[in-house]
This record gives sequence, structure tokens and C-alpha cells, in this order.
Amino acid sequence: MKPTPPGWPRITAALFYDDPRAAIDWLCRAFGFEVRLLVEGEGGRVEHSELEYGDGLIMVGGTDTRRAGQPWRERLASPAGIGGRMTQNLAVYVDDIEAHCARARAAGAPISVEPVTSDYGDAYWSDRSYGAFDCEGHMWWFLQRLRTGGKLHG
Repeated sequence: MKPTPPGWPRITAALFYDDPRAAIDWLCRAFGFEVRLLVEGEGGRVEHSELEYGDGLIMVGGTDTRRAGQPWRERLASPAGIGGRMTQNLAVYVDDIEAHCARARAAGAPISVEPVTSDYGDAYWSDRSYGAFDCEGHMWWFLQRLRTGGKLHG
């Protein structure tokens, strides 16, 4: 494979929110993201944003479907607008799972799975993780690698 553009991971995710500006603020406060880029449009609308967590990157956008010439936008939804349903969740490795969970909880994140250790055996790995919902109901998993074994694949 050819190298990615400088500063871009091989894959990134875009999440859509009914109130993307509030979501950006919340994700920074609760989960520790940092705004790398925020492009504003008419009336302060979030046209594009990029949030970093270490070398990870997500984009946050709005569910507003009124933009002409972009029929694909009609399919955008936030879990908050569709009864809490979701089609994906995200996983983020952090340095200190307990501190990260405490930060998220203090910011009001509903913790769906309390911190737990999962050990897949000496040949694989052991992680400590927790699950949380964000301000509009997207599911997030946060993990801290405790041990890595010899088999990382299959």
C-alpha cells in the first residue's frame, strides 16, 4: 500500500450528531479528544471537523439534511434521533482505563459496561476495558492493553 497523506490514519470514522457543535465540546470534555480542524458554514453550522485522540482521528458532522445536491445526507442519523439504535461502535486505546472512565463518568457519560479485564490467553492478549455512550447515544469502547502474546492474528 502507498503511504497515507501526512497526518491521516489509514482509516477513520465519521459520526453524525443532531447538534455537532455540542457533541464536539462534549467529546473533548468527556473522552479527551482535541479539535484538529473545525470548518464553520452559514450560521455557525459545522461543515467539517476533525478530532484527534493520540494518533487516532474521527470526523464529526451534523444530521442536517437540507444541503442541496447531497441526497446521501438523507440517510444520516444520530442514535438520539432513531430511538437509541446504532449501527457501529468505536474502540479507542487509552493509557489509563480507570482515569479515563472516571473522567467520562464525571462528564455525565452513561457507562454501559464497568471496567473489566478480558484475558484471551498467553498466546493472544489481555485488555482492561469499559463501554460508554456519548451525549447522543453513540457507543464507545475504551481499552488499555495489559499484555500482548505471540498471536496477534487468527
